Amino acid sequence: MWVAAIPTTSSSSPLFSADLRPSFSSSSSNTSRRLALFQLGSAIPQAKLFGAKPSKWNKAESNNTGASTTGNIAQASTITEEGALDWAKEDKRRLLHVVYRVGDLDRTIKFYTECLGMKLLRQRDIPEEKYSNAFLGYGPEETNFVVELTYNYGVDKYDIGTGFGHFGIAVEDVYKMVDLIKAKGGKVTREPGPVKGGTTVIAFVEDPDGYKFELLERGPTPEPFCQVMLRVGDLDRSINFYEKAFGMKLLRKRDNPEYKYTIAMMGYGPEDQSAVLELTYNYGVKDYDKGNAYAQIAIGTDDVYRTAEAIKLFGGQVTREPGPLPGINTKITACLDPDGWKSVFVDNVDFAKELA
Repeated sequence: MWVAAIPTTSSSSPLFSADLRPSFSSSSSNTSRRLALFQLGSAIPQAKLFGAKPSKWNKAESNNTGASTTGNIAQASTITEEGALDWAKEDKRRLLHVVYRVGDLDRTIKFYTECLGMKLLRQRDIPEEKYSNAFLGYGPEETNFVVELTYNYGVDKYDIGTGFGHFGIAVEDVYKMVDLIKAKGGKVTREPGPVKGGTTVIAFVEDPDGYKFELLERGPTPEPFCQVMLRVGDLDRSINFYEKAFGMKLLRKRDNPEYKYTIAMMGYGPEDQSAVLELTYNYGVKDYDKGNAYAQIAIGTDDVYRTAEAIKLFGGQVTREPGPLPGINTKITACLDPDGWKSVFVDNVDFAKELA
């Protein structure tokens, strides 16, 4: 269920990246329809940060921008802050997939299936665009949050940077999972044991490209692929943005003064039932190097036009005006959060058709 692989032909093209928690360094018709989704804006400058005050979004402005982007008249209308908040609560949103780049697709697929227990859901090669994609997860794309891997021909290494943190996977026995990963030759960067200051058993492992995965010991869950952790420069600002512009709920917030960081869990459902966004603020760190490896999260919405209005109203930067992609009817909009992290919203009905 996931959109926009954002291929790049150079390892130096902008996007985002990763590390562990407290880091203190500053040719069917279906294939052709999906291909258009993957060609969304990898070249969007990521250095632009927000700090922008909420802007008023009027009908004339939305019509002009919508028409210039898609060739169609946008369906947006005026919206108040109250209306935007109500819409976000009513909208059927969920995290669809997370996109990032890898240097060897077959190697990564082997690690994810044999060590992490994911299933290869589908795979596609696009030689005319010089990239390949693979979708992996613990359940079908229609219901589960999944990984979308992108391999760009000839690019075998990316800069993960310091802004991206890790992915989270819920497992019933962390010790057993770590033993399996070690037996398969995987890299364990944090041995199993209780989290500092708590009782939850965790471990950290690293995939062949250096992306970190936190293994969290939990009971059975419908969504084992449960977290994406990103570092932010102002936690309160980010919480406010994701609550108002994205309609997420603050599930919990925890300050860890001993280790000088604070986390906030944001999402559309409870942590043990759905994937969530983990925002981490390290004391005194306002900016991070996002590298060019991590790309974006895709989120489902019932109306990309109203969603884009709300994002702008609450200070967000819309980098792709809402509307149908050229040549197909799938409607999307793309935006940056206050720290420059990219998200793409895709129309729920249109996306279901893409998977059919």
